[in-house]
Amino acid sequence: MIIAFSVAPTITNNPEAEMAGAVAEAVRVVRESGLPNETNAMFTLIEGEWDEVMDVVKRATEAVQKVSPRVSLVLKADIRPGYTGRLKGKVEDLEKHLDSGDPTQ
Repeated sequence: MIIAFSVAPTITNNPEAEMAGAVAEAVRVVRESGLPNETNAMFTLIEGEWDEVMDVVKRATEAVQKVSPRVSLVLKADIRPGYTGRLKGKVEDLEKHLDSGDPTQ
């Protein structure tokens, strides 16, 4: 499965400094998990089995809770048992279609 999630504090004393620091700690949890992942301006994506991915999301959320008693978590999941390597593979498939100019290939 692939999870796209965003976790951030909703209450902080210094929103600019604490927001970035809290999110950095959440991303650190994801990167240290060893699971395939990537982070962009809006979400962090992580790929793995249900229990391991959800454990990482929980620990990332707990990292943000150290800064804020109230946390926002947005989560989207692509659940497809038996498939791996889709974090990169889905993008590669898209690029093939863009390169060919034929959306049906």
